[in-house]
Amino acid sequence: MRRPPAPCLIRFNKPYGVLSQFTAEGKWRGLKDFIDLPGVYAAGRLDADSEGLLLLTNDGKQQARIADPASRMEKTYWVQVEGEPDEQALTALRRGVLLKDGMTQPAHARLLTPAPTLWERAPPIRTRNTIPTAWIELTLTEGRNRQVRRMTAAVGFPTLRLIRMAIGPHTLEGLLPGMWRRCD
Repeated sequence: MRRPPAPCLIRFNKPYGVLSQFTAEGKWRGLKDFIDLPGVYAAGRLDADSEGLLLLTNDGKQQARIADPASRMEKTYWVQVEGEPDEQALTALRRGVLLKDGMTQPAHARLLTPAPTLWERAPPIRTRNTIPTAWIELTLTEGRNRQVRRMTAAVGFPTLRLIRMAIGPHTLEGLLPGMWRRCD
């Protein structure tokens, strides 16, 4: 009788333009272009136009625990927005924002000053000479579809770039775009 493989958890820095699935679709690449490890699947989603931490595992229970909104696992994002959010906008994010599908849970929100030094995105974000940008760190415990983008837009600061930095205790530390490592 064969023993099942030992549970593993993978941290992956998902580049812009990559889906949270192994199969490519249309203009978007798939995880198979970066990860050649049979039997692992994404625990949760990160949109193709977002970057950053994606966890993958071969353990169904762990996958469900990470992805299930009921687990209330914190997810931290660094969000580059158009404009310079004031304290009123940050307070609104902290209290919860009314979206079309209801009120969001309160979030942790703070300006990142100075702006973080990160890798270049390909393609680069759109820039306007007359409109400044700023970075917000936003930590959520829920995961609605495109929630971060909808929240920043609701308080008047559209998202230009979105990078997930952490899921629970797991971070992007030491991973450049396209790199992955097993969690130990």
